[in-house]
Amino acid sequence: MAEKLKVTQIRSTIGAIPKHRKTIAALGLGKLHRTVELPDNPAIRGMVDQVRHLVKVEEA
Repeated sequence: MAEKLKVTQIRSTIGAIPKHRKTIAALGLGKLHRTVELPDNPAIRGMVDQVRHLVKVEEA
């Protein structure tokens, strides 16, 4: 496993269920094409998996 994940929001949260909107905000995203580097741990992996249709993930 990599130490960090690069998570980029590629789709809008308009029309998404409220739980997914909160997950995107908790990841530090909120605008399209914004990228954040997050630690690679099971909690972050679970959050990313929940909104995998809205984000792109790369190992950094």
